[in-house]
Amino acid sequence: MQSCSEKKPGVHTYMAQWPISTVAWSVRHDRKSRLAVGSFLEDYSNKIELVNFNPETSDFSADNRLIFDHPYTPTNIAFFPSEETLNPDIVATSGDSLRLWEIHDDHTELKSLLNSNKTSEFSSAITSFDWAGFDTRRVATCSVDTTCVIWDIDREILETQLVAHDREVYDISWGGFNVFASVSGDGSVRVFDLRDKERSTIIYESPIQDCPLLRLEWNKADPRFMATVGMDSNKVVVLDIRFPTNPVVVLSKHEGSVNGISWAPLYGRRLCSVADDSRALIWEVVGPGYRSGNGGPSGDVEPELCYQSMAEINVVRWSPLELDWIAIAFVNKLQLLKV
Repeated sequence: MQSCSEKKPGVHTYMAQWPISTVAWSVRHDRKSRLAVGSFLEDYSNKIELVNFNPETSDFSADNRLIFDHPYTPTNIAFFPSEETLNPDIVATSGDSLRLWEIHDDHTELKSLLNSNKTSEFSSAITSFDWAGFDTRRVATCSVDTTCVIWDIDREILETQLVAHDREVYDISWGGFNVFASVSGDGSVRVFDLRDKERSTIIYESPIQDCPLLRLEWNKADPRFMATVGMDSNKVVVLDIRFPTNPVVVLSKHEGSVNGISWAPLYGRRLCSVADDSRALIWEVVGPGYRSGNGGPSGDVEPELCYQSMAEINVVRWSPLELDWIAIAFVNKLQLLKV
């Protein structure tokens, strides 16, 4: 079955061949309108495809030669985090292991397979990862086995492994050189500094007992701020790391569970959230009206923009290069929104 696309003013839709699990934007200058799309299939064999978008014609294109098999459903995807075209064209995926794939003109091949469990053929599922843009050798992964791992992908070795939480670790995000944060089934946001591996700082705990935190994204444009989301929660909690435990603002206008969050690159005040209510909401979340450390505004903050889709939205990714484009995904549809 061939994929097809449909056109709609301001909203551009690509119909993937499979239900979509996760999406990533390319960071390269020569491939800035390219996305990687992972499948969500209950079989062992899943797929990754590369999709190109032409903003001038609003057309999508995909090369079937670049579709490749992926063991299990990919939990996250990311391209090599550099705009420089001299770097190899690589995309990373997580699932049962961390894999790096090299993209060629007519095929994609597995470059590296990284697995922290050396004593068994089985490994704990990697729930997510974050590739450090400031040090492209480093990828941080998190796992259901309560650990976070820092990989040196140049040498293909495990650099550091930390027991990060009391329960499964669901998401991880770099905040700066040597510093990352993670969220867990224990309901906490913890910040780690690799210069002091024996300690971590809990900067937020869910007020709801036994409520896991599932999503975390550190604001790369303004690393004072990060956002997190709890399980089955319609709220996005925005934190200022200078004032632990007390959120800057809690965004609560979704009418269903929030599934994804993405900060606007370069301009660190905007955030997009997507949820089971089939809506993508764009918020102005950091500005003069927000009193960090004093509680900030409550959940009565209204979103700047709202987009209504036809189904529960599972994924959101703000383009790192074309700042007025946001990718969302639901069922087997990849949609690009111009904002």
